[in-house]
Amino acid sequence: MGQIVNPPGDDGGDNILPVDLKAALEERYLAYALSTIMHRALPDVRDGLKPVHRRIVYAMSEMGLRPNSAFRKCAKIVGEVMGNYHPHGDQSIYDALARLAQDFSQRYTLVNGQGNFGNIDGDSPAAMRYTESKMTVVAELLLEGIDQDSVDFRDTYDESNSEPVVLPGAFPNLLANGASGIAVGMATSIPPHNAHELCDAALHLIKHPDATIEDLMADPANPAKGGIEGPDLPTGGIIIDSRESIIEAYKTGRGGFRVRARWAIEDLGRGGYQIVVTEIPFQVQKSRLIEKIAELLLARKLPLLEDVRDESAEDVRIVLVPKNRTVDATLLMESLFKLSELESRLPLNMNVLSMGKVPKVMALNEVLLEWLAHRRDVLVRRSRFRLAAIDRRLEILGGLLIAYLNIDEVIRIIREEDEPKPVMMEKWSLTDMQVEAILNMRLRALRKLEEFEIRTEFDNLTKEKADIEALLDSESKQWRVVEHEIQDVRKNFAKGRGKPYARLTSFADAPEADDAAIQQAMIEKEPITVIISQKGWIRALKGHVADTSGLTFKEGDGPKLAFTAQTTDKLLLVTTGGKAYTLGADKLPGGRGHGEPIRIIVDMENDQDVLTAFVHDPSRKLILASTAGNGFVVAESEMIANTRKGKQIMNVAMPDEAKLVVTVSGDHVAVVGENRKMLVFPLTQLPEMTRGKGVRLQRYKDGGISDIKCFAIADGLSWEDSAGRAFNRNKDELAEWLADRATAGRTVPKGFPRSGKFAG
Repeated sequence: MGQIVNPPGDDGGDNILPVDLKAALEERYLAYALSTIMHRALPDVRDGLKPVHRRIVYAMSEMGLRPNSAFRKCAKIVGEVMGNYHPHGDQSIYDALARLAQDFSQRYTLVNGQGNFGNIDGDSPAAMRYTESKMTVVAELLLEGIDQDSVDFRDTYDESNSEPVVLPGAFPNLLANGASGIAVGMATSIPPHNAHELCDAALHLIKHPDATIEDLMADPANPAKGGIEGPDLPTGGIIIDSRESIIEAYKTGRGGFRVRARWAIEDLGRGGYQIVVTEIPFQVQKSRLIEKIAELLLARKLPLLEDVRDESAEDVRIVLVPKNRTVDATLLMESLFKLSELESRLPLNMNVLSMGKVPKVMALNEVLLEWLAHRRDVLVRRSRFRLAAIDRRLEILGGLLIAYLNIDEVIRIIREEDEPKPVMMEKWSLTDMQVEAILNMRLRALRKLEEFEIRTEFDNLTKEKADIEALLDSESKQWRVVEHEIQDVRKNFAKGRGKPYARLTSFADAPEADDAAIQQAMIEKEPITVIISQKGWIRALKGHVADTSGLTFKEGDGPKLAFTAQTTDKLLLVTTGGKAYTLGADKLPGGRGHGEPIRIIVDMENDQDVLTAFVHDPSRKLILASTAGNGFVVAESEMIANTRKGKQIMNVAMPDEAKLVVTVSGDHVAVVGENRKMLVFPLTQLPEMTRGKGVRLQRYKDGGISDIKCFAIADGLSWEDSAGRAFNRNKDELAEWLADRATAGRTVPKGFPRSGKFAG
């Protein structure tokens, strides 16, 4: 690629030419990128093959390894491919060959393998010296007519031979078997489809070239219509995408499909059961899948699962044993779908070589239209090839007929003339080819019967020639022949012919499952005690610890909050800035050491502190109150925050801060100010909001709120003093403090704690 530099001359110069490094790198990298895109990673839209696969199939054809012939050693085939067509490593060629024989990788295998060609567990094939193979019917279809000038040929890498640029491709291989590859700056990923459905769509396109993707898709409400339902994977499984999203992916050529394993419940009697997985998603290694589930089990991330066993033989059979008979099977499977490859996403990126030259992402109808155009082009080329052969044969037959009519004269010229060829050419105006045919004729062909056969053949070929010429003159006739060929393929690969041609992958909607329930199902339920320090450090001790007085804290720090919870709980944390944060109890730092600062776990502002934290109960309502005496009711379910940034619930601005969070109960609210005045008003006077500043609870000249309590007026208002003595005031005794919200209230009743709090 670089410029050739002559050796230094005798003039003392070094003959070094300066080259711009950027330009040189760009030129070389572009050449490499184009080579990777064109000759390695992207399949041709017409035959659906990459160069290595095309060369393997063609080499097998040249070796005569037809479906009805004997098997040959793969080492022999790889040697042929490497020596004649593909100058790369033998292992890479054998890997490609083995993949073409794997019925769990290819929907319609191109190679019929004998021996160990790997398995769905991810085990490698046996060495090529031990395995044997030959072509399948599908590979034969791809090659059909290759010896009839149906496609272009080019020189091989050493120019000692020639190879096809593309195969005739009578089978819709690109979509039927799919493809995947990574080039430079682009990649391709096409899942396999059902050949019967592809033929249905192609036949529809022949009649309606402007058909939309919706027209090409099968209609669940009208099964007789035919068409493409979606991918059909060799390993089966269930696709859980909506019809709309599948159509959208086919329209753009980009998207993906969510594939789930197929499972069923096996009844073990006495209420017991086990789950059996019989099909796993495409391109998922079974052994790795089971290892991952076992790892999750050991990490205690699947508390509903007791055990996993691989009981597979020829077919896949993975047994999942639930923890007990009360476990909901759907919930167990949903948690497994979330955590393991029992559900995987199959990408769609129909990036292919259009007409073997231009890489581009194509829609489903564009791919099929280009394949149909190729099939028509192959038909025209084969017809012209046959026409030329007929013309040559008719010319020879014409000469033979003249020889029969003048047989005695022909014999005389051959016997008597030194150079019979020019004499015969001049006498009967024959061509060189005709005279050669007459001179090469055997004596036994001089029978009268042979003349009759030649006349019959001449007439038949003349008729065939007229038919081919009519075909070449009429585009509609060409499409009719293409249609007939596709109908033959559809008949041979009909879905009704049982496995492997029946549809293997089905479609379903994912069951509606409660995300919270699934989330809980993935966490081992254990008791913990949550400890929060004054400086905002959090930790979780194992078990419910009643006495936390022996806990140690960092110097200058001390206990602030301690409460019990379960690892499956969600914790709500409210700050003085009016923000709520959600923490998973299972994700809290352990009890060894001092824990971690809450500010690391969530994005808390520096000027805010933790006000309180508690176990989330979605059925509860709370009263939030600020220092200045504003407040409102909020449903706890509205306080859940899904991000580290939290959720602003109460709007406060310094110096005002969120001060109190109280559980709503009963029908009245008692508010005490720092001025030791108390006000009681009906709960109905407080608005319920999801976010806001709130309304004034009690009016103060100076100072702010001290405490709030919700209670039922029928039961009376109770409190405890600092000595632990209990007090209660009934409805009549509370008459002087009962008033409307936002009034000043009256001085607290006798016996009310000096702390200004209802709990001493």
